[in-house]
Amino acid sequence: MSLTLGSGPFGHHPAGAFNGTFDGPKHILYFEDFPRRIRALFGGETLIDTTRARPLYESSLPPVLYVPLEDVRQDLIAPTDHTTHCPFKGDASYWTIAAGGKTAENALWGYPEPLDSAPWLEGYVAPYWDRMDAWYEEAEELFGHLRDPYHRVDVRTTDARVTVRAHGEVVAESARAKLLFETSLPPRAYIPLDDVRQELLDPSDTTSVCPYKGTASYWSLRTSSGDVLGDVAWTYTEPLRESADVADYVSFLGEGIEVELDRDGTAAEALAPSGAAA
Repeated sequence: MSLTLGSGPFGHHPAGAFNGTFDGPKHILYFEDFPRRIRALFGGETLIDTTRARPLYESSLPPVLYVPLEDVRQDLIAPTDHTTHCPFKGDASYWTIAAGGKTAENALWGYPEPLDSAPWLEGYVAPYWDRMDAWYEEAEELFGHLRDPYHRVDVRTTDARVTVRAHGEVVAESARAKLLFETSLPPRAYIPLDDVRQELLDPSDTTSVCPYKGTASYWSLRTSSGDVLGDVAWTYTEPLRESADVADYVSFLGEGIEVELDRDGTAAEALAPSGAAA
């Protein structure tokens, strides 16, 4: 999903090829500027307010946002005895956060004496993203996790015919599909709801949040033979700007699901089944 995840160039299974032997370390660290105002709220207080945040990219891990320790409210944090060791960054120290009657133990960490391979981490700390009450980039609230500037979503109308099968039974078929291409993920086909056999869909309470697409709502699917495939269809009723073109379209993924793309009427292409809702 970024430079360092999945099939990204510095992931452990890159989709591309380098021009010759890559002689660098197998585990990549990359730290760069992030010239945006970032705020984190906790317990009704602004814990972090900075324009000097820097994301750390690390092989096969999502990017992690580090901020200068001096841009963290010192009266809301207290050091603890907890430590962890990273062979690529060094020994991490931790802080507990307390505000508004809430406490998050060991929710902030940093490397006071980082290894020589990561000297730029000195003076920076990182909070666990999901332990904060809210995050803001400039004046916009962020959801899910840090939005990676190297991650993008493109939605394209396609002439291909898309067929979806569940345990071999056709459950959706459309010549009006859209394809969603997302960094380091397989393409996904999104189909108008009218082209789906809606009598087979049962609404689910499941939701998921993607910082690039929005909040997805799910359906389970019942085949004519009585099989139930849980949470294998989803839609974004109010997608974010990048994904606005798939609003109210339906995509499918899960065990027993096959999605075929027929671009020329002669050979159907199976879309890769790996990954979560995308």
